[in-house]
Amino acid sequence: MKYSLLILCLIFFVACKNPKEAVYSDALLGNTSYIKENATLLDAAKMNLHDSTFVNLKEYGKDFFYDMKYATSDNFLKAQVYDCPECYLRLKTVKALMKANQEFVKLGYKIKMYDCYRPLDVQKKMWAIVNNPIYVADPAKGSIHNRGGAVDITLTDYSGNELDMGTSFDHFGPEAAHDFKDLSAEVIANRKLLKTVMQKNGFRTFASEWWHYNLANASTMPVSNFTWDCKN
Repeated sequence: MKYSLLILCLIFFVACKNPKEAVYSDALLGNTSYIKENATLLDAAKMNLHDSTFVNLKEYGKDFFYDMKYATSDNFLKAQVYDCPECYLRLKTVKALMKANQEFVKLGYKIKMYDCYRPLDVQKKMWAIVNNPIYVADPAKGSIHNRGGAVDITLTDYSGNELDMGTSFDHFGPEAAHDFKDLSAEVIANRKLLKTVMQKNGFRTFASEWWHYNLANASTMPVSNFTWDCKN
């Protein structure tokens, strides 16, 4: 009887102790997988937002460089019209842009962003500085940038060095046009690479600007004045 009681006590002790050990072990060994699982769920949740949702490109794609020109005075306006250098776009545009950039990365290049979604109030600021529809879209009509479906971009190598595109961003001379041929073979090849991959992934060119691309059917997106909070 004494031995039976002792055995029962040992069984009870082990049964009580093991769950604690199991929980402790799971917490240690399973913590990494738990984090990965939640990161995967978070990524899936981000991609499952409605395609019209405005999202920050930096939260979706890591293989981009940024030089948000209108958040500085280094642009044809010679004025800063954004409060901070963020790149927001509609999710539909981001998905297409990420696919294009994945192709560029495989080839040894990355997309560099010059401009993304542009709130209507910013468009009005630009129009107040240069009210010429040749250079700035009339805010009364809105532009594809105001709809979250346009990007101004170039290509870089992995170190961020820009490929030679023949002109600077915002150069409004004939040299910036896609059909301008009096360029070096290198420049023509670089522009062709940019154009080919972007078109393959659902973007359309803007004839007079090698850097500007519109997502197909972006003109059907509504003009927006969505704004974001600057973190700094």
